[in-house]
Amino acid sequence: MTDTLLKESPLLVALDKEKTVYDGFISVQEKDFRLRISLPPDHQLKKAKLHCCWQLKQLLKNYQDIVKQRLRHSSDLVSFILELRTILEVALKSQPGWLSIPPPQYYSQLITEIEDLGWNKLLFIDTDFHTLQLSAEDSSGRQHAITVKLKPKYPAEAPECSADLPVPLAITWTPQSTLAHIHSQFLLIVEALAEFWAVLDEIDEHTWVLEPEKPTRADSMRRIAIGNSVSIKLEIDPRHPKMLPECCLLGAEHVVTPLRNKLNANMHLWNPDCSVLQNMKDVMEIEFPSPATHEKSSFSVECGICYAYRLDSAIPDQVCNDPRCGQPFHQACLYEWLRGLPTSRQSFNVVFGECPYCNKPITVKMAIQKP
Repeated sequence: MTDTLLKESPLLVALDKEKTVYDGFISVQEKDFRLRISLPPDHQLKKAKLHCCWQLKQLLKNYQDIVKQRLRHSSDLVSFILELRTILEVALKSQPGWLSIPPPQYYSQLITEIEDLGWNKLLFIDTDFHTLQLSAEDSSGRQHAITVKLKPKYPAEAPECSADLPVPLAITWTPQSTLAHIHSQFLLIVEALAEFWAVLDEIDEHTWVLEPEKPTRADSMRRIAIGNSVSIKLEIDPRHPKMLPECCLLGAEHVVTPLRNKLNANMHLWNPDCSVLQNMKDVMEIEFPSPATHEKSSFSVECGICYAYRLDSAIPDQVCNDPRCGQPFHQACLYEWLRGLPTSRQSFNVVFGECPYCNKPITVKMAIQKP
């Protein structure tokens, strides 16, 4: 077997006299992959262990079950190596160009560009020098990051850029562009959004934000607590952050209706020179509970069906309209509860039924499944 193995894979050799450990390379399509095979003392192939280089692991990621099967059923090591080579040939054909390594000038140019930009602006770079993360600080001291994924033909081929922004990231690129060009364009974009983030920072600081639980720089929505089981969703326009945002009041109808009437009646009082938060107070004629005056637990009322506050990322947003009840529910919980009642009825995407607590009429829209 040793002679046959040497003929088939001359770069894979035994490291011990017992021939239980083989180390070296397996060659496929003029590419060499580092491989080590450890056999048990009885040379049972089904108990062998494979140690692969990272390229080989990546290539065999979708073929692991097949490799394990061939280990169990191959008659000897030579047969397994031949079968492994066949699997690798199939994998390489299905992933053309996956192992294309950039030329040396790619790396030297990249190092030069990082030096010109400043190593202090490099947050991360992977071991392949293909993915970088650059930091940027706007004029208000907010920290931002942009992820840059370079292509093998960089800079002739434009990189993929992504960042935590509420608007699409548009980076202009030419074959003469560099990382410094990306960074400078990114700075201009975040500066243009400075007023938008200032609006949200004020809301986050001075109100109890119920959703999102942990806002990112890309989030333009805030659900703010007004009172027990009463809140308002604000959708801030990133391009016009000081204008009247889209508003959606959530809560029992007898509580929400007066607030909605004030909002509609006083909309003309909106002053773009004032902050969004101050405008909302003036237009709705209310004071929002703040971390300085209220505990968040005052607004974290559990769902009356699942007895939890958060269900995945959702919080209770359906409320019984009876003033004597006012029990909140998750939309998904209430929908499933009502759908299971023999007395409930459905019209299009709305289910009509009775409140689980007070038996008064209650309705809920079908829960939208997130992709």
